[in-house]
Amino acid sequence: MSASPPTLSLTAPDAAATRALGERLGAAAAAGDVIALIGPLGAGKTELARGIARGLDVVGPVSSPTFVLVAEHEGRLPLFHVDGYRLAGPEDALAAGLLDERGAEGVTVVEWAERLEVALPVGRLEIRIDGSGDDPRMLACRATDAHHARLLEALR
Repeated sequence: MSASPPTLSLTAPDAAATRALGERLGAAAAAGDVIALIGPLGAGKTELARGIARGLDVVGPVSSPTFVLVAEHEGRLPLFHVDGYRLAGPEDALAAGLLDERGAEGVTVVEWAERLEVALPVGRLEIRIDGSGDDPRMLACRATDAHHARLLEALR
């Protein structure tokens, strides 16, 4: 019988708190980490990605790469910011080469990760964000392997 993946539930009362959680993740991130963000439009996926970028010492603006699909940012480690919103499914992600070997040298953050499904690496940190508007956000975090479980510790 295998142990269930480590999980953590958090509440972020506002966008600043969401970014602060992301900053802690970015500061703890290591090369090869994949952070899969799941949630509806307006849930705060890009705010969390901005915080991760800040924790990686990325200089400059970070916005949702919806129309370019992937944006690369320089920091302590490269940040590969992927947006699956416009993808029809995992086949599109694979065909576009969105998740390639470059990710091993940096941190990959995937917005709309649920649209990439089987194209995502097995090892990752999944963060499901619920909430919209000015309401607090509920974040359900799940590490799928030991490598990513250490990121949960950065959020405690």
